Amino acid sequence: MTRPREAARFVLAAAGFLLAGCDQEVPAPLRVASGDPGRGHRLVSASGCGACHVIPGVRGASSWVGPPLTEWARRGYVAGHLPNTPDNLVAWLRDPQAISPGSAMPSTGLTEAEARDAAAYLLTLGARRLPAVPAGMPLGPDSEGPRPEPRLRPRA
Repeated sequence: MTRPREAARFVLAAAGFLLAGCDQEVPAPLRVASGDPGRGHRLVSASGCGACHVIPGVRGASSWVGPPLTEWARRGYVAGHLPNTPDNLVAWLRDPQAISPGSAMPSTGLTEAEARDAAAYLLTLGARRLPAVPAGMPLGPDSEGPRPEPRLRPRA
């Protein structure tokens, strides 16, 4: 039988390995430069984002005040009008009111590094099920140009 301390080290190492592997599942166009999904997960968990959003992997994040953040990597747009790219998501997380004045999303007070980590985590959500179409790119021959409503990328 293993000692409790050794078992705890194993569990922590396994969790670190799984979280470290998250960004490897994210397609290159959706990877956040210098963002760490593991730190982002901890930040999103500790910052109270779950008070307004459903967020997979975050304990207690089951509120429907804001949109659910499930499968975030599959979303086409941030704030309803910006392509869902790492830089746009980081800008939104840093100052949502500058992008969409009057939005219910409050100012988060995140630093650049924190926003990059949070974005890196959010862009792991649903990344495994992504088709080979980066965010903001046409989905097919007749899918280019503006749309009256934001659209989600099709399911694989």
